[in-house]
Amino acid sequence: MGPLSARLLIQRGRPKCDRLGKIRSLDLSGMNLLSEHLDPKLLSRLKQLQELDLSNNQLETLPANLGLSHLRILRCANNQLGDVTVLYQFPQLEELSLEGNPFLTVSDNLKVSFLLPKLRKVNGKDASSTCSQVENLNRELTSRVTAHWEKFMAALSPEEEAEKAQADFVRSAVRDVRYGPESLSDFTQWRVRMISEELVASGGTQVHEANISERPPKATTIQEPRAGPVASKRPGDGPVNLSPNKRVCTSPLAQVEGSPVGSAGSQTALQLEPLHFLQCHSKNNSPRDLETQLWACAFEPAWDEGQAGATSQTVATCGGEAVCVIDCQTGIVLHKYKAPSEEFFSVAWTALTVVTQAGHKKRWSVLAAAGLRGLVRLLHVRAGFCCGLIRAHKKAIATLCFSPTHETHLFTASYDKRIILWDIGVPNHDYEFQASQLLTLDTTSIALRLCPVASCPDAYLLAGCEGGCRCWDVRLDQPQKRRVCEVEFVFSEGSEATGRRVDGLAFVNEDVVASKGSSLGTICLWSWSQTWQGRGSQSTVAVVVLARLQWSPTELAYFSLSTCPGEGMVLCGDEEGNVWIYDVRPLVAQRPPPPATPQAPTQILKWPQPRALGQTVSRTMVNTVVADPTFTYLTALTDSNIVAIWRRNQP
Repeated sequence: MGPLSARLLIQRGRPKCDRLGKIRSLDLSGMNLLSEHLDPKLLSRLKQLQELDLSNNQLETLPANLGLSHLRILRCANNQLGDVTVLYQFPQLEELSLEGNPFLTVSDNLKVSFLLPKLRKVNGKDASSTCSQVENLNRELTSRVTAHWEKFMAALSPEEEAEKAQADFVRSAVRDVRYGPESLSDFTQWRVRMISEELVASGGTQVHEANISERPPKATTIQEPRAGPVASKRPGDGPVNLSPNKRVCTSPLAQVEGSPVGSAGSQTALQLEPLHFLQCHSKNNSPRDLETQLWACAFEPAWDEGQAGATSQTVATCGGEAVCVIDCQTGIVLHKYKAPSEEFFSVAWTALTVVTQAGHKKRWSVLAAAGLRGLVRLLHVRAGFCCGLIRAHKKAIATLCFSPTHETHLFTASYDKRIILWDIGVPNHDYEFQASQLLTLDTTSIALRLCPVASCPDAYLLAGCEGGCRCWDVRLDQPQKRRVCEVEFVFSEGSEATGRRVDGLAFVNEDVVASKGSSLGTICLWSWSQTWQGRGSQSTVAVVVLARLQWSPTELAYFSLSTCPGEGMVLCGDEEGNVWIYDVRPLVAQRPPPPATPQAPTQILKWPQPRALGQTVSRTMVNTVVADPTFTYLTALTDSNIVAIWRRNQP
């Protein structure tokens, strides 16, 4: 497509007329337009234009001086836009469509909301919630920049030049003022610069005047509902009376109990502060929905993964027909993806590197979500859309996980008693995935947890199943593409331990496995390497137990355990609303035989009391609990449709 002409605009404009100045609606969609094809001199003649459709083109940006001051509706879906700040030139804009621009992020959504005060709809959805987020962020950033200004000016010596000092202040504010998740850093730094420059220009008075109102509480809690499957509800439990407010003040430090482990004496209990109690999966966003079950959650891979201290504060949760992506620090639901008639059971993250048409490399965080319908949805989280669909199984998918060594390799386990290894591939220039099937692993019972062996993830896969713990050879250099179980692991010498459900499975480090379900009231720590070395040619092998951890004596199943390998932690919820926390570093360092009695937890994190939450909350089951790699944030899912988030306070 070449440059636009007046004749073409008249042909595609409405109402039909012979003058550009009379056109009110213009459709330029699907014309393969590039940014340079948009001539400001020509388009500025559209003095009465109120609706413009530029969707399905190849636009990387919009000219900054289009002069369309009356524009109320703008459609730019399915382009290559990477910046939204030029939209400030449309102050009357009420509806905006930006779907299918994969380089736009949640920060750009917030920028749009800030720049366009009359905006009512974005991508066909009400924009009011985003406006509220922007207001909250703006209030906090203004307060922090003001505090930074006061500290900066107090340290300023009289002989320093004011102009240079003011420039230094802006630079230091952008560098040092931080708030909100990493995924919003582009927006927050953008606003910090603007606030700092306004503050300097006003001599420090403008922001003070904007900051007269009382600052919001430091921490927050409840948000909108969610959905997900967990252990079944107990009959006779009283209701959880959740306020319809989207946010509530956080409680004081959570009550903890604990007993020391190991022989070195008592260990210091972790100081965990409850931050948020959210309902974001509820049907129709109803605060009265206490039935939607939450199944799984997973932290996004850290952007600096592989470096010391790399962490993440973005967690994905699933349940009911929704997948939510939440910032743990602020409690903001960054994205919410719904699939009507679906019930999501599992989520897993991967990070892909893609190359754009212009040859630029981009890092994508992709979230895989699956459940009742046997479909895997690949969600481009930062752009906020589903970019791939794999029809993986004919029955429900119980769990899935990505390979830790191959970013595109995905395992799915289904109620059809099969585990399939997929290569989801890297999306093409149209941001579409073409998945291929690599292996099929047959099981004799439903796989509940999947766990690539930490020391050799390309060679073996462990699975906790309804019928026990099993292992498969998953090496791709072997000719068979359909394989049966290689080994079944049992947890005592007696045959009565064979075939028992294993509903919790995770590696503590490259050798030690934590598993749950094989015996009542305990979690087993066992050595992969020692167990494998003693296997010989046997198809059934007793694990080499290193220790047993005391856990709830409940007969209820499907309380999933997790580990935090970098911190040597094991976590598991229970039917009383407790989170059992174990620091197992002293235990994994010892040699068999294991201690005669199960080791007590390092501490037990109690569900906050009603007075702490500011509302009536009965006992609730914690069925899933995970922590980020540095154990800074802990997220728990309950059977009362609540996501609970704690933060660890460093001593």
